Order: sequence, then structure tokens, then C-alpha cells
Amino acid sequence: MSPYDPSAFPPFAVTVDLVVLTVRRHALCALVVRRGEQPYQGRWALPGGFVRAEEDLGAAAARELAEETGLCAHEPGTPSIGNGAHLEQLATYGDPKRDPRMRVVSVAYLVLAPDLPAPRAGGDAHSARWAPVEALLGQESDFGREDEPPAPLAFDHAQILADGVERARSKIEYSSLATAFCPPEFTVGELRRVYEAVWGVALDPRNFHRKVTGTPGFLVPSGGTTTRQGGRPAQLFRAGGATLLNPPMLRPEV
Repeated sequence: MSPYDPSAFPPFAVTVDLVVLTVRRHALCALVVRRGEQPYQGRWALPGGFVRAEEDLGAAAARELAEETGLCAHEPGTPSIGNGAHLEQLATYGDPKRDPRMRVVSVAYLVLAPDLPAPRAGGDAHSARWAPVEALLGQESDFGREDEPPAPLAFDHAQILADGVERARSKIEYSSLATAFCPPEFTVGELRRVYEAVWGVALDPRNFHRKVTGTPGFLVPSGGTTTRQGGRPAQLFRAGGATLLNPPMLRPEV
């Protein structure tokens, strides 16, 4: 093999950024952290950080999620434990000017989790919180001080967040991934509210019930009922073994 000189190529860093989505109060929300260090100190951003020399990308994403929020994650095909969240690679972002410090390539991950309590901040994050996706992407409200003008997310995180939201919206059409937003046992009504929150549309309850219960392998009755939604007891289900839905749950046109 011919001699290889690493110094002949400019160095660059690799980071992981996390699009963490959940449904809270019937709204699709994303996890954001207020940066405690420069660049963009004081601005809201997606959680993430630099990949260590000995880490693979998935391990770095899981570590950053745990360090900055206290949440655990599992990759597709591995069992969820405790407050485990679905973790999958989203996309890679490599604009030379995306980070003012140096050339940084970011590998983004999508994380889906059921309704979770307020996260705890850690690492270089000053604070962490769930925020409605519509507010983060549409700048409908600011998450800084009242005397601050509205500011977009740091770096290129608005684009990464938008890509993650669209991935989630499209995947719940043809896969059983919507159940990742639900507790281990859930009602059809609770699952419907997940679809409504992610898609941003209202769905007909009867048609939705017929579709999800008639799709092979999507839902399995757990044998119990609940009154946590009020009214008459509702049947509880758990996620079935199907990963792909046939027929798919097509997103309504809006």
C-alpha cells in the first residue's frame, strides 16, 4: 500500500445531533437545550455533542441523550428497557460553514418516546425543555427572555428538526412506529391522538378504529381496560409484531 499522510488532509470534527420527539398535551413536541457555552451561548438548540475517538455513532448518540436529558434510548431491533426511547439515524449534515468553530460534520438521529416528564439538563446545556414543534419551526413564540427578539435554533438545527419531523410523519404511514409514542398498553383513542399530533390533522374516530384494529399485526388486545380517558372503560392494546403496515395508514391531505 502506498504511503498515507494524514496531514495532507484538513482535520474536521464529527458530532451527533438528536431530534427527540414526543407527544405532550396532544401536541408534537421536541426536546431543546439552552446552550451554556459559545458559539450561540444562550440560544436554544437540539441536544448533541462531539463523537469521542473510541465511540461509534450510535453509542455517541445514546450517551449524549443520557448526559443532557437523563433519557435512555435503544436502536431498532433491540428491546426497550425502562424509559427507553426509539433511536434511528436520520441524516448527515456537512455544510462547511454550519459551525463557526471549525469544519464539523453532524450525524443526526431521530428519537421517539412516550410522554415523558421534564428532562434534566447536563453537559454543556444550561437548561432543557420540551417545546411544541410548531413553535420551534414557525417561531410562533420565543423561549428566551421577554426582552429578547425571536431567535431561530442554533446552527442548522431548524433544518435538522424539520427533517426529523417529516421522517416521523412519513414513517407512521407505513410502519408501526406510532406506537413508540405510546406507553406499553394504550387505547385506540390514545393512538389516534398520536397520529393527530404528529400529522397535525383531526381524524375520524370510527374510521381510525376500524383501520388500526383491522390491520394485521398492528395491535394486540392486552386483555385489560382503562377509564383514564373518562367515560366508559376502553379496551387496552399493545403493539403487535408487525413492523410494516399493510395496508398503510395514509396521511390525509391538508
